[in-house]
Amino acid sequence: MKAIEIRNKYLNFFKKNGHAIIPSAPLIPENDPSVLFTTAGMQPLVPYLLGEKHPEGTRLTDYQKCVRTNDIDEVGDNRHLTYFEMLGNWSLGDYFKEESIAMSFEFLTKELEIPVEKLSVTCFAGDEDCPKDTVSANVWKKVGIPEERIYFYGKDDNWWIAGEEGPCGPDTEMFYDTGKPPCSDNCQPSCDCGKYVEIWNNVFMEYFKEKSGYSKLTKRNVDTGLGLERMAMLLQGKETPYDTEIFRPIMEKLEELQKEDYIESRRIVAEHLRSSMMIISDGGRPSNVDRGYVLRRLIRRMIRHLNKLQINLEQLETLIDININNLKEMYPELEKNKEIIKNVIIEEKNKFVKTLAHGEKEFEKEIKKMQENGITKVAGNVLFKLYDTYGFPPEVTKDLAQEAGYEVNIEEFEELFKKHQEKSRQGSEQKFKGGLAEQNEKTIAYHTATHLLNVALKQVIGKDAHQRGSNITVDRMRFDFNCDHKLTDDEKKAVEDLVNKWIQEGLEVTKQEMRKEDALKSGAECMFIEKYPDIVTVYTIGNISKELCGGPHVSNTKELGKFKIKKEESSSSGIRRIKAILE
Repeated sequence: MKAIEIRNKYLNFFKKNGHAIIPSAPLIPENDPSVLFTTAGMQPLVPYLLGEKHPEGTRLTDYQKCVRTNDIDEVGDNRHLTYFEMLGNWSLGDYFKEESIAMSFEFLTKELEIPVEKLSVTCFAGDEDCPKDTVSANVWKKVGIPEERIYFYGKDDNWWIAGEEGPCGPDTEMFYDTGKPPCSDNCQPSCDCGKYVEIWNNVFMEYFKEKSGYSKLTKRNVDTGLGLERMAMLLQGKETPYDTEIFRPIMEKLEELQKEDYIESRRIVAEHLRSSMMIISDGGRPSNVDRGYVLRRLIRRMIRHLNKLQINLEQLETLIDININNLKEMYPELEKNKEIIKNVIIEEKNKFVKTLAHGEKEFEKEIKKMQENGITKVAGNVLFKLYDTYGFPPEVTKDLAQEAGYEVNIEEFEELFKKHQEKSRQGSEQKFKGGLAEQNEKTIAYHTATHLLNVALKQVIGKDAHQRGSNITVDRMRFDFNCDHKLTDDEKKAVEDLVNKWIQEGLEVTKQEMRKEDALKSGAECMFIEKYPDIVTVYTIGNISKELCGGPHVSNTKELGKFKIKKEESSSSGIRRIKAILE
């Protein structure tokens, strides 16, 4: 069964069960307080999981485009992906464990025709804080999973929470038995031996965690996630996602073009090309910070491995065409943004080729120093400096050193690189943690202030200035917008004064639900019109601002305090960034 067939079956099944199909949010989040990319299906729904009323009702389903980069260096093995698609269904205070599990079981066994004997499940074992989830276990038994294939694990495996505090609860996970022999007499879903593969996770948000402990939520939600690429791989009996139709055309072309045969490099090129194309299509651009840096890293890592395969970089355009042609049914936006995708990737490729040339010159300087000092082995810190400072790949340094008759201290480099990875991963985890725990009075105030800033920029620098992204924490707001010049001091002061004028006027913030077409006719603005469902929420601030937005917002601008711009800088080509605070 092809991936798109699985997606369509999923959406139609839940539609038949009373769920409204909502569009995928873009990969670049709008007004999310905690993340660089959309990392899960629940992320765009945070306001509704916290109590906002969703325009489409209490039962929702969608496919969500996601990017996670915590394990970017693991891509190339048989399972890790940076970009993936998550299928999800939600209950916002509607059904709970019994109906959720029953629907999951029916979809797996009836729609996907997975034999019951292939399925095992896990539930929360209970601890001093919260009881054992016998309700879920009993429902699984009732629908047809035998008791010996129901396992209980602790909070590390079967509990979900975003951050340290906030809504949380037990989850139940479904596993597919691949048929591989067990690793031991006690082989079970918690093993990493490959016999069991997790395919679906149903989270039951029924508690709220505070520093003092756990309390029961009055409104309980269900949040589920099923990875499309993994499910396609299993149903097609393939060993890896790269063997499915999602990647097969690009993998075959790479094999045809390569002069050196490295399966890991082919996978890295195929995966990073798809990920880069999806990010660019949703508005991402390479830069040296945040999501722009992630995109730059993906493209440059892909180019390094094209070089390793000895594939002419002029073939990049052909590879992009193959991917678009193969994926356009699943993602029509790729064809629509074809020229932009090509231009961005080719431009970044050209920059990196220059970087490689610069790195070679720096390497020659290091070799000269070694010759002068009688050193015969390239130190690991030299490899790391060339990699970290100049973006020069260590394998290229190693090849050049060997050609010059020198050994390299690869062990020292790997130790330094491991420390660098751990530091990056810790930072990434902070950026990529879920947003539920971050919604509070301060972030809500900043969220509202972005609407005023958006209008102020239009009035000061021109009506063609549009929001291109934002990031909000409890300490500050960051706002990206298109602009072809650095703002002058006078422009910054004019923007600041306008926002503070509107705050002082005490403008009422109102919310209204309407059809998307009517909202646009009324003059409401939005970043990505395609991400919104047919019925939308429009927030109006006095007669100043009208935007499609999920919320939440303050009820009056006087609640915002004083707006102050702390910094204005370049984010990427043609995009400026303002960092501001509310005092």
